[in-house]
Amino acid sequence: MIPSSYPSAEEIARLSARMLLEIGAVHFNAKDPFTLASGLPSPTYIDCRKLISYPRIRSTLMDFLTVTVMRNAGFEAFDNIAGGETAGIPFAALVAERMALPMTYVRKKPKGYGRNARIEGAMTEGERVLLVEDLTTDGGSKLSFVDAIRETGATCGHTAVIFYYDIFPQTEKTLGDHGVALHHLCTWWDVLAEARAQGTFDEATLTEVEAFLNAPKEWQDTRKG
Repeated sequence: MIPSSYPSAEEIARLSARMLLEIGAVHFNAKDPFTLASGLPSPTYIDCRKLISYPRIRSTLMDFLTVTVMRNAGFEAFDNIAGGETAGIPFAALVAERMALPMTYVRKKPKGYGRNARIEGAMTEGERVLLVEDLTTDGGSKLSFVDAIRETGATCGHTAVIFYYDIFPQTEKTLGDHGVALHHLCTWWDVLAEARAQGTFDEATLTEVEAFLNAPKEWQDTRKG
């Protein structure tokens, strides 16, 4: 069912951050940083996959994502909702259900047997496709999914995520240069603000996290290796 309430973008961001903190999806550790997929250190880590196990929060966030996309892109802007393998698949299914649209998913690479497909489900030429994922960091991983969608003859000019890092200045340009607009619910800045308001972490940790968010490359350069 399509949601009928439309909170402000600011309230959506605050509540989304609060929900991520409430279920323990947010991890801050400045003393023993996490290692990202890039191999670089980070005092922050977020696990949006946990959301699928919390029905009330999951449902609310999917309502938020649906109304955000419709408000930003249009109420009749899409014909198909595609999830990126693997984290985006459940969220794409939930958004597709709300928008009463077909759902597909995009593999990271071809299966290697059978049809050797990257697109699973029915996607046809000319369809306007929304790519749904759990999060985006620098936007680079989205481009391969978008290209796979476009290879079917469909179009993909929008991607929607629950969480956007919003600390790498090139992200939206990277996507924009590829003809893709980004829609999101909250960022690290929203999480940091809500963590301070809730007293979720000690101030020393939050101060170090803020230093990282303000200058991630410099923070990483002093700690890598």
